[in-house]
Amino acid sequence: MKITIHRGTHQIGGCVTEYDHEGWRLFVDYGEELPGNPNTGDLLIEGLTHGNLSKSALLITHYHGDHIGRITRLPKELPIYISSIGRAIQIHLSKQIKRNDDHKKMVERLSTNPYTVSFEAGKAFSFGPFNVLPITLDHSAFEANAFRIEVGSKSFFHTGDFRTHGFRSKKHSLLFNKLVGKVDYVVCEATNVMRQNTTNLSEQGLHQQFIESFKENHGNIVYVSSTNIDRLFSLYNAAIEANCIFIVDEYQKSMMELVCESNSVWTKSKYYNFKPESMPIELKCYKGKLKVYGKFEWLLKHKGYVLLARASSRFDNLIKLMPGKKKKYLSMWNGYVVEGNPAYNERLAQSLGKDYKYMHTSGHCDMISLRKVLEILQPKMVIPIHTDNPEEFEKQFGDKWSVKVLNDGESIEC
Repeated sequence: MKITIHRGTHQIGGCVTEYDHEGWRLFVDYGEELPGNPNTGDLLIEGLTHGNLSKSALLITHYHGDHIGRITRLPKELPIYISSIGRAIQIHLSKQIKRNDDHKKMVERLSTNPYTVSFEAGKAFSFGPFNVLPITLDHSAFEANAFRIEVGSKSFFHTGDFRTHGFRSKKHSLLFNKLVGKVDYVVCEATNVMRQNTTNLSEQGLHQQFIESFKENHGNIVYVSSTNIDRLFSLYNAAIEANCIFIVDEYQKSMMELVCESNSVWTKSKYYNFKPESMPIELKCYKGKLKVYGKFEWLLKHKGYVLLARASSRFDNLIKLMPGKKKKYLSMWNGYVVEGNPAYNERLAQSLGKDYKYMHTSGHCDMISLRKVLEILQPKMVIPIHTDNPEEFEKQFGDKWSVKVLNDGESIEC
């Protein structure tokens, strides 16, 4: 058995990991590199991008672009495994960005390609000699998955991106103990390794802050990612608790409906369903404009509201027409509005302006919590990925576990 980290040993995003056993290859993730990293472009990997694919497959942990974004460049006959709800969310997102050729190809790859296979969290499946158990962990992508992989007598745990301060994190100890247990090797995300003393604000704590702020302000304009499902429903429920009207556009509402109607284990909770007495108000576009008029306009004047906004001239013009004093919020990573940052989004910065409140929490695990996770797993070796400083990870965790720092393209024999 051999593990190769093709990319992601010294950068956050764009990770590609290979598990190789007697010629059978199981890959995990093939995404875009994040802005600001040295761009290595398309990789040439035997069994993934070219060559004999009869004993190869790709697992996708979740639908964020740095994990799935480059699958359209892979051979069409390569089997790709992705969760049912993750597949549906990515298709819906790509249809929204249909002007982009890569997203057109993404829709085709996930919708019609017979080699794309959906899996359900908690239900094991096999590929060649690999036994794979997908396990849903908490992340800023809905139903992000880790994988417990068994080959012969060896066991591996590929964490994917996860955190321990989300809405579902209370169940993590149970999941790790019951479904994962002790493993031989952990390939571990280490995004926050340079912020080892940080304890992230919980999603529950952030939810309470939104309730309090919505109660204090008549008009609330929130800029948030439309695929951050937990945050969308947090804002919806916070608006209800603050006695505010919740307003979304057609795309945002349909994204939430997609989750409500899914078979995800998490949507059994009332939290991920619309309340009949408090349905969102859906904005409609007429002649290229989003409009407020008639009874709707009267209602907004007499009741507080929460509007989920996106960076566009349509929303900019709509917000000018919204009644009452308005408060703007940024509920996504603030690097998007820091001028000079490689990920700077000028359009978002313009729509947001200078007078706004930053209300967000990380989608990644802090190092204090990660140590508790490793205490449960008790691995013989940990391989850090999805990090810009694996050497720092070794300093922090090498006191108790064997940490193997690799460079891109390097392998370790298990």
